[in-house]
Amino acid sequence: MRAESRSRVAVSCFRALLLASFFSLAIAPRPAAAAPPGSETLTEAPRALVAATVRQVLDVLAEPGLDDAQRSRRIEALAFSVFDFKTMGKLVLARNWKKLDKEERVVFAEEFRQYLARNYGSRLERYEKAEVEVLRARVEPRNDVTVLTRVVGSQYDGIEMNYRLRERKGQWKIIDIVVEGVSMLANFRAQFSEVVSREGVDGLLNAMRNRNAETDPTP
Repeated sequence: MRAESRSRVAVSCFRALLLASFFSLAIAPRPAAAAPPGSETLTEAPRALVAATVRQVLDVLAEPGLDDAQRSRRIEALAFSVFDFKTMGKLVLARNWKKLDKEERVVFAEEFRQYLARNYGSRLERYEKAEVEVLRARVEPRNDVTVLTRVVGSQYDGIEMNYRLRERKGQWKIIDIVVEGVSMLANFRAQFSEVVSREGVDGLLNAMRNRNAETDPTP
């Protein structure tokens, strides 16, 4: 597939794929390639976190008696328990983060969490389940770790979906997901920056509140 075509596919499927590995079947990871000394120890916990979350979600999907709404809420709770919303909010807002006081930062993190949960959780029932292959993990600057995965099967076969995690207070949390080179954080940073430039930080918070209050948040 040409690079331009793959880019269009990544953008059009971005939201449906964001939590795809949480809604899919994990298969045995391939042996990791040779890594610098000490890196395997650093990547072990993040890699295990991604794999464990997938396994937990599989249990929810297999549990009898749950309707779509109950299943969505359970999976959202699992998925979003592993995101670091404070760090994500700071990275998404970039220089605009400094314009928020302490209380506003707390409000933004909560609205951002709901924004993601409602937008991406609402797509759960549309998602065509596929397998996800955990490939390997690599150490990034700041000792972040990226866990590399790839979708196997379905219309999304071969699409790469990589998770960047950061350790904070002894716990590893996801701070970004990159689908075919498209960063979730970069995507939201561009959207939010545009709103802030027009309406300021208060305008962004109001827009997110209004969006979260909608009955159907799906564009």
